[in-house]
Amino acid sequence: MGADSSGRNMRRVFADSAFWIARRDLDDPRHDLAAEIAQWLVLHRYTLVATPFIFAETHAYFSGNSELKEFIIDDFWENPSVQIDQPTHRDQMDAIALLRRFPDKTYPFADAVSFVVMKRLQIDQVVTFDRQSPQFGEFAVIHHIPAYEFYNV
Repeated sequence: MGADSSGRNMRRVFADSAFWIARRDLDDPRHDLAAEIAQWLVLHRYTLVATPFIFAETHAYFSGNSELKEFIIDDFWENPSVQIDQPTHRDQMDAIALLRRFPDKTYPFADAVSFVVMKRLQIDQVVTFDRQSPQFGEFAVIHHIPAYEFYNV
């Protein structure tokens, strides 16, 4: 895994909008779990990767709450543990091809772009609570942290 020039470990996990929403929405039934997962990821020096599409979905969810919108902006754009990857035109075209290849799947364009970006960046884990990510089948989905993993690293 190695380290980057700042000495940070190069462990990366893709963070989906369902994770970010649960992390900031106190009324979300998975809020405490998302906070625990976030704590674990930071403790273990993971970089959370997202795209502007994930930011847009998350920001839109909180559009009626100016305080939470500001938290979301800071979470994505001011947090040294977060890397925003700008999808390329090729990524987006590959996502369109993916949607056409699997019309029976229910994942939206933003998720298809996420899958393509994850493959390009060689990220094999996604933290999410949605049902679309497991449909892709190529990534380990982090939606809980077993106690033995959380406390014994």
